[in-house]
Amino acid sequence: MLRPALLSGLAWLFLAGASAGDPNARVSRVDPLSVQDDDFARHRDPAEWKGLSVTRIEFREERAAWRLWRIANTRHPRGPLWFVPHDNENAGFEAGLAAVRSYGGTLIAVDAGIAEDGARMNRAIDYGRPVDPNRNFDTALPGYARRILADLSPGMPIIALHTNARGFDTGESRCNQSDPSGSGVISIRYCDEVLIPSPSRARAWPWDDDDTVAFATYRTKRSPSTAFCRDAMVAADFNVVQERVVASDGSLSNYAVLHDLDYLNFETLDRGDGAEGLAEGRRRLVHIIDRALAMCAPKVRRKR
Repeated sequence: MLRPALLSGLAWLFLAGASAGDPNARVSRVDPLSVQDDDFARHRDPAEWKGLSVTRIEFREERAAWRLWRIANTRHPRGPLWFVPHDNENAGFEAGLAAVRSYGGTLIAVDAGIAEDGARMNRAIDYGRPVDPNRNFDTALPGYARRILADLSPGMPIIALHTNARGFDTGESRCNQSDPSGSGVISIRYCDEVLIPSPSRARAWPWDDDDTVAFATYRTKRSPSTAFCRDAMVAADFNVVQERVVASDGSLSNYAVLHDLDYLNFETLDRGDGAEGLAEGRRRLVHIIDRALAMCAPKVRRKR
């Protein structure tokens, strides 16, 4: 007999797959060598796109217009669903492109270029404030989540890739408040009632950086050990941020755990958009991906 959680996940996958042939979206195949976008402009070598297909997906929902890039490994379509929600986190795109080539599956990247290319927030809106693409996973806006998760294969994980600014707002943290103040909350030295850090002990690369972390998300009233891959990542001495979900904040991490989907989120410090900074961010994220998949999703194997 299937567990209720598994049934919930299968039901969601059915709904996600139903977005194929979506009449309310404009879907067009594109040539990645001619796409006018900063992410694609860094990759004009045809060899990088061998075995990949690129599709532009555009749609409107409620007050926002959206554009997604769907990059699929045509030789190995069954694989993880890679997700890069923020258009300004360029090392995340670099790592996602490398990962979809190596492991197969599909990469979905949100493009803020309808209004402003390379921006974090979606400003292509009719009214109100700009929309954070990673705070729009809302049951009241089902089209957004359905289209992003449409290529999720049963039994495969979702892997989100991010970069972040250095440090954290010490005024918001319940620990390490004497640290130099930074921006945001994505640091292994930040903690509150939702984010509970489990820092690396050895601090070996890539965990020598406080801003390079893996998330393990679990439901409130459950143990952190119920988070997908949490115990393995802690045992492997990752910087693990344990995220306790009470009610969804609109992020994919919260949405996934509430729909019983296997989800991983890897983040590293934004080292700038120069060649060296992007390369280092990509190396760190790809290294983490390799280790985590080998431990927690061994059926996902490197294809090249």
